[in-house]
Amino acid sequence: MARLILFNKPYGVLSQFTDRGSPTLRATLSDFITAKGVYPAGRLDRDSEGLLLLCDDGQLQARIADPRFKLPKTYLVQVEGKPHDEALEALRKGVQLKDGVTLPANVESIDAPGLWPRDPPIRQRRTIPDCWLKITIREGRNRQVRRMTAAVDLPTLRLVRWSIGDWTVAGIAPGQTVSTTA
Repeated sequence: MARLILFNKPYGVLSQFTDRGSPTLRATLSDFITAKGVYPAGRLDRDSEGLLLLCDDGQLQARIADPRFKLPKTYLVQVEGKPHDEALEALRKGVQLKDGVTLPANVESIDAPGLWPRDPPIRQRRTIPDCWLKITIREGRNRQVRRMTAAVDLPTLRLVRWSIGDWTVAGIAPGQTVSTTA
């Protein structure tokens, strides 16, 4: 059985164990993960939060991270502006990015989820509304969800990966882990 760690990655933490090449030390996985022999199955940008899976089995790691396996990844995304039906439909059909058209995504507007506070908090503007979307994709391009929302004029303010396949961050506090087997 492979060992699997579900980690709720806080904002500002790198999805790697060391920070090479930075003049200032930044938080890394080694500040939170003490288990030896586990490696991230995929990445989550420094300015994104939520579920990051780590495992000790290379085949499982590939099955989770490799876009060929099309494992669904669900994100809760706070965007600037109010989405029009055309913007949501474009995301559902696939949007043109510099590296090609995305696969269709499952997208819906949702009420603000009861998430943990982010540090630092999201900037709020009195004159510009924001809203939340639930977006599920089956590929994993660099900063894909942020680029998708920007392509339909809805810049991302906060991005939380909620689930990967059947694994979810529900009930796991930021910076905390849950160990299991797969």
